[in-house]
Amino acid sequence: MPLFPRTLLTVFLGLASLAITPAIAADKTEIATFAGGCFWSMQRHFDPVPGVVSTRVGYTGGAEVNPSYDQVSSETTGHAEALEVTYDPSKTSYARLLDVYWHYIDPTTKDGQFCDFGRSYRTAIFTHDDMQMKEALASKEAIEKSGVLKGEKIVTEIVPAGPFYAAETYHQAFYKKNPVRYMTYNLGCGREAALRHIWGDKAGK
Repeated sequence: MPLFPRTLLTVFLGLASLAITPAIAADKTEIATFAGGCFWSMQRHFDPVPGVVSTRVGYTGGAEVNPSYDQVSSETTGHAEALEVTYDPSKTSYARLLDVYWHYIDPTTKDGQFCDFGRSYRTAIFTHDDMQMKEALASKEAIEKSGVLKGEKIVTEIVPAGPFYAAETYHQAFYKKNPVRYMTYNLGCGREAALRHIWGDKAGK
């Protein structure tokens, strides 16, 4: 084959790789995992956050492999109801997700949230690397120093993430599939009113 066409082909492939590389980088996603009481409510709150690509509810933090909802609810597995958030770091940051998380929980209540009680309803941040651990700890310290909690101690756990087991299909996007039942639960639980009492104008934001 003549040298000139081969040279053109090499140049073309080089330019094509440059064009494709940014697209691949833009598709890069990361994972954040939070426990904040009822995972139905957590999913409803995080789904519309800009930069969140997808979410799924499930169980993590315990020893039981592939537990069922009934097992977790029995408080014998050590797992918490949790939300796995897949996000685009070019559109949002882990720090922003932490901010969304803190203002949607009561970080001063141990082993329960609002109307739900038991260790499976504890609040926890499950970190996936050293950067997430550092940012989570720093955000906790900043809230404690801010005085917004009026001296109350944050009991939210910040621990390395372990295996995450997706919950049953019935629980995924429950607030969309069963809106009447979800809103009945949500209103009865009093989460929004309690959040306003704790966080004021920043509640749920």
